[in-house]
Amino acid sequence: MDPLKKLLDPQTLNKLKGLELKARLIVEGYVSGLHKSPYHGFSVEFAEHREYVPGDDLRYVDWKVFGKSDRIYLKQYDEETNFACHLLVDSSESMTYRSDKSAFSKFEYAQHVAAALGYLIVHQQDAVGLATFDAAVGHVLRPSSTPAQLRQLCHLLDETTPGGETSIGPILHDLAERIKRRGLVVILSDFFDDPASLLLGLKHFRHRRHDVVLLHVIDPAEQDFPFVDPTLFKGLEGLGDQHTEPRALKAAYQKEFEEFLRAIRGGARDMHMDYVLLRTDQPLEVALHEFLSRRMHKATRH
Repeated sequence: MDPLKKLLDPQTLNKLKGLELKARLIVEGYVSGLHKSPYHGFSVEFAEHREYVPGDDLRYVDWKVFGKSDRIYLKQYDEETNFACHLLVDSSESMTYRSDKSAFSKFEYAQHVAAALGYLIVHQQDAVGLATFDAAVGHVLRPSSTPAQLRQLCHLLDETTPGGETSIGPILHDLAERIKRRGLVVILSDFFDDPASLLLGLKHFRHRRHDVVLLHVIDPAEQDFPFVDPTLFKGLEGLGDQHTEPRALKAAYQKEFEEFLRAIRGGARDMHMDYVLLRTDQPLEVALHEFLSRRMHKATRH
């Protein structure tokens, strides 16, 4: 199935009409907004080649490379716009969890959110990029605002298979070093890591003066703990399996989980980062509309 059709629901996109994803901070010395670039005609600098994807603009084909290799490659450029959004998507094994009450696993939900945000950014003529990560950084797509960028982004999301352990804190340090220009960084993850290590990694992005949004994706069962009968809990990312009586530990578990959420939310607030809790039982268009509306309201006040 075409990744664009798979990940972009027309009904969801229709309900997001009129909404934008803006950077709240001043980026590269200019007030950022809906493609408010100070450049006219875009001074561009060659960055790298990438393989042709159906739908790409043939004007950017490097015919010299084609003549030598008989394969079609496009020239990619660093576009001098003042707004680039980097979508960082957690593809570790814990993101594969899906309870009975949810239509999507956490990773599938994150895929759809990332694709919808990519759609909005490209259609407001700004640049969007993507990086996936588990134990290491996986796919990386450089920011671009070309029409083919959305197809390439959805293709990479679709071909990513979640799995493997991760320690998010060190990965965030790596990603912060890779993203050179200031911009908007949106992280989609369950953030299952030691909060102190995680917040230290996030602090690296603030040190580089990025505008950061945390989209905290959780399954409803992880917060509500609806289990009643004796249950075998399967550990993800190398954790062992364990038989237990759920009712005996429900209160302690929920207290621990809420403290975890408070630690991440509080750390984000202290670093002036946006934090949004996304439960996978929440309709996608409702979650995105609420987040984007609040974001636009904040942007108009700055």
